[in-house]
Amino acid sequence: MINVIICDDNEKDRKNVIKVVKDFMSKNKKEYEIHLFDDYNKSFYKVVESKMPFKIYLLDIETPSRSGIDVARDIRKKDVDSVIIFLTAHEELGNIVLKNELMFLSFINKFDDFENRLNNSLKKGLEILKHKNVIRFLDRSTLYTINTNDILYITKESFERKTIIKTDYTEFKVNNTLTEIISMLDDRFIQTHRACYINSDRKVKIDKIKRIITFDNGETIDLLSEKYRKEVC
Repeated sequence: MINVIICDDNEKDRKNVIKVVKDFMSKNKKEYEIHLFDDYNKSFYKVVESKMPFKIYLLDIETPSRSGIDVARDIRKKDVDSVIIFLTAHEELGNIVLKNELMFLSFINKFDDFENRLNNSLKKGLEILKHKNVIRFLDRSTLYTINTNDILYITKESFERKTIIKTDYTEFKVNNTLTEIISMLDDRFIQTHRACYINSDRKVKIDKIKRIITFDNGETIDLLSEKYRKEVC
């Protein structure tokens, strides 16, 4: 799930941004949610503080209450992984943005080839998020950091009702739901069963008759249902 956070105090500009985002995500068949704001208020900062994954911020540099540059600085204090794209009607502010070293993706003038430049930036943003190699989440009092390249599959255990994250080196049993864990992962992870997702980069063989999936480390699972077989094979 890609979370697109848009903040712009101009209603017309907001509608233009929303249209570009919706068209882009639909064309690229991405699951997404738009979080829309007209100012950097308490509701906006709740999103900043939240643990939702795969954030792309589209920030207007000037709003009634705050500068988008200051807001980006606040974001980076807590989050170095999310993508930040600045939107402005004032090209001259570009040098100020650069001096602040905010690790932003792009600086887009609303009146200079806006749609094309935003489409290109969204494409680059998705590529950056796709190559994010770790997930971090809190399960009760334990903070987990797991390299996604190490994950073979994620499944739901019926007896203890825990989610199992199987890696090369260990098996994590966590209280987070399967849906919560999958929402943190990129599209390498595909569903093979109602209670299982696999890392498609790690599978090397699928026995369609026995419905057995073999991974590149030699491990196998039999969680392949008819419903998802065509998508996996």
